[in-house]
Amino acid sequence: MSDLVGYITTLPPEQEAIRAKCFHPTGHFEEFAKEEVEQSVPERFEKIVKRHADRIAIKEREQAVTYAELNERADRIADAILDRYGEGNEPVAILMEHGASVLVTIIAVLKAGKIYVPLDPSYPVERIRYMLRDAQAKLIVTHRATLALARQVSGRDLAFIDADEVTAQSRQGAVSVKIAPGAFASIFYTSGSTGQPKGVVDNHRNLLHGALRFTNGLHIASEDRLSFTHSCSSSASVRRIFPALLNGACLYPLDLKREGIQSLWDLLIRESITIFSSGRIRDLVRNFTQYQSFPNLRLVSLGGETVYRRDIERYRKIFPWDCIIGIWMSSTEVGNITQYFIDSEVQLTGDIVPIGYPAQDVEIILRDDAGNPVRQGEVGEIVVKTEYLACGYWRRPELTRDKFVRDPDGGGKRIYRTGDQGRMDSDGCLFHLGRKDDQIKVRGYTVEAAEIEAALLNQGHFTKAFVTLRDRSSGDKSLVAYLVPRKRPAPTSTVLRKGLEATLPNHMIPSVFVMLDSLPLTPTEKVDRSALPEPGSGRPEIDTPFVAPRTSIEKDLVQIWCEILSLDQVGIHDSFFDLGGDSLAAIRVVTRVIQTFRVELPPKALFASPSIAEMAVVIEAYQTKVAGDEDVKRMLTQVEAMTEGEAEKLLTEVTATKIKSERE
Repeated sequence: MSDLVGYITTLPPEQEAIRAKCFHPTGHFEEFAKEEVEQSVPERFEKIVKRHADRIAIKEREQAVTYAELNERADRIADAILDRYGEGNEPVAILMEHGASVLVTIIAVLKAGKIYVPLDPSYPVERIRYMLRDAQAKLIVTHRATLALARQVSGRDLAFIDADEVTAQSRQGAVSVKIAPGAFASIFYTSGSTGQPKGVVDNHRNLLHGALRFTNGLHIASEDRLSFTHSCSSSASVRRIFPALLNGACLYPLDLKREGIQSLWDLLIRESITIFSSGRIRDLVRNFTQYQSFPNLRLVSLGGETVYRRDIERYRKIFPWDCIIGIWMSSTEVGNITQYFIDSEVQLTGDIVPIGYPAQDVEIILRDDAGNPVRQGEVGEIVVKTEYLACGYWRRPELTRDKFVRDPDGGGKRIYRTGDQGRMDSDGCLFHLGRKDDQIKVRGYTVEAAEIEAALLNQGHFTKAFVTLRDRSSGDKSLVAYLVPRKRPAPTSTVLRKGLEATLPNHMIPSVFVMLDSLPLTPTEKVDRSALPEPGSGRPEIDTPFVAPRTSIEKDLVQIWCEILSLDQVGIHDSFFDLGGDSLAAIRVVTRVIQTFRVELPPKALFASPSIAEMAVVIEAYQTKVAGDEDVKRMLTQVEAMTEGEAEKLLTEVTATKIKSERE
């Protein structure tokens, strides 16, 4: 074998042997044929409907939707879209809460021959408006839960359809729109390096090939039951929705932000889930101690962040011994790129688990900065070669030409530079080693630092901004913003956070703001990361005056907060968020408080206490109720079952109420 790291295209025998175990024990697997990608998504879907009309397609709480019902509801919405919009391959925005309705609507938009543009209702209003403007959507499909938001963002130029109202109407006949495999099907917005989200466009052929890769890679059968926790505004949702609904399997949507982790564990058991996937599984099982039995779980799918050996060791303790762990590298522009399978017998030697070998019809090469292949063992940029790359970036031809390059060897393949760095073993096994550019992973999300920097500069207080990821002494990673202010004193962290909250989701707001006279630069005029100062452990500049602890309870709480937030001083009236806290840190604080004070109280009351003074009041109110070992265990279990979304909601709700009362 050459010492140059070239294209790799097949799984080695030991990996094939593990994948061979990855079958539904009583299911009937049918390979997704290559010729099936040369059609539209609705064509493939309607074939599945004819074969599995009475099988359940979507199960949500007490609501079960069969394939026949899903098809009929989608036809009604598609009819309404065509009545309003006419035929043509234009973008249609979908603004809905997570659940069955949004899945029905995605199929409906595709049936109408339109391009579906999923928007997350939890995003700031201005961000949603930007995406609507950029997509040039003239129609929003929504439902009752988000109708008010749709009206708020639509303005005068956009029409909207209430899917709940439409699906209650009767209709005759099926929607029949001729759709070519190369017609645009979706636009997914990702964090943008130019300071604004960018839309990635895919066609029907690529969506079908993505379903093919997962179907054949995981042997998905019509009897499979798949958990579905990903937001439909994330491209990761595509790799769950279509492999399920284009094979006759059943999807079980669950909104973790609203329903919590315990609901997820209950779902896995109650509904006998066979395939469980989550991009943030480490967070979900971080504090999971109670043994559960998941006898029907045959595969746990991991993606979205680097997986470490200690993660696998923990998962093996939680999930069945015969459950296969699948690890993927994916991107919005490519879909599934690599695959790696782990069973109970695999012995991992390094701390980082490999991302494995290329998926079906995908070729991988590592290149240096000059575009040349690197030698074995050297680090290079991960470059993908395939016929099934995204069509490009919506309304950004220059960026498309820069990132998507025709294969110089000819043919229909194109080459995409991922911006991710990797190293390849002698057998072609790939290890992911982070980003080449400024795109970073934080709390399970992929973000472009440039977008956060642009939002900070737009506030008008700074001449320079640089955002990066830093380790905390507690072991967590957090976003840190290094800023050069126009004048001193610079705005406080309180002011900066409030400004960013109007345009950025919470996971993109830095925990720490560091003021500098200038950014350190390398000889090539790039920011010298190694010369950036550590954020330090000093109390941030915030609007709240410092007040020292007065009681023994407050002193103990200060110590806990300082340790978890990596600070050496905290005032008793300081806001948890202003100090750089996030929902994950809040979960750790509450866990420590329960263990330290051993007082029987409702844990949610602690989350609803965004300052030490308020938390001390809660503890004092329950101080006479001493908790025994079983009580402490029960309360800790409640905390472990809480998602970051729930913790964040409790914290933000009480903070918003406090701000409102102060204004009044």
